[in-house]
Amino acid sequence: MGGIGSGRRHQGGRGTTSDYRSLDVRRLHRDGLLAPGQVFGWNWTRDGDTLGSIVIRTDVDKLILIYRHQRNGGDWTPMGYAVPLDWTDCTYGGARPWFRCPATGCGRRVAKLYLGGSGLFACRHCYRLAYDCQRETDDDRATRRAETIRQRLGWEAGILNLSGRRPKGMHHRTVERLKVQHDAFVSESIAGMARRLRLVEKGLGGLLDDLDVEW
Repeated sequence: MGGIGSGRRHQGGRGTTSDYRSLDVRRLHRDGLLAPGQVFGWNWTRDGDTLGSIVIRTDVDKLILIYRHQRNGGDWTPMGYAVPLDWTDCTYGGARPWFRCPATGCGRRVAKLYLGGSGLFACRHCYRLAYDCQRETDDDRATRRAETIRQRLGWEAGILNLSGRRPKGMHHRTVERLKVQHDAFVSESIAGMARRLRLVEKGLGGLLDDLDVEW
């Protein structure tokens, strides 16, 4: 109970990364929070309410995480440990930071760590987490990709809405290419939704037949 790999589960026995609080080393780097000698708080919020918080102390090539963890409604346990940092050179200069997973026997180089049932921030492999997109149906994925294109083009959200205008400064050829991709994703999404509706209607019809109800 409560070891690495424990936590909420979805159909198929695996949780998803969105179920867990996470630390993203890229976000910390963008905010200038990886320089040694800093101490700061990090909060997770939803609708203005704080869901959790930790204190982070930066050192050379590592972060020290300090917080309290409550397991299964029990007592709060103080937690404090180091998360190693690793840096790789970027192609066009500069360096990119990574976490080294602090779970025993892991040490993977990852961009994000997740707080699971063990109370330890560890990588998604240690907690056996799936990405949300891995649970999508084909038509869900097509919808998401179409919406991504609409956002890029500055069009109104919603795949059933009309196409918008060409964004200022975007080449006509680029817009046409994206529009072709968008329309293909929309067609795939609508076809998938139609298939699911037919299955629901078929299943409901069979149920009503069993109940001797007119359909």
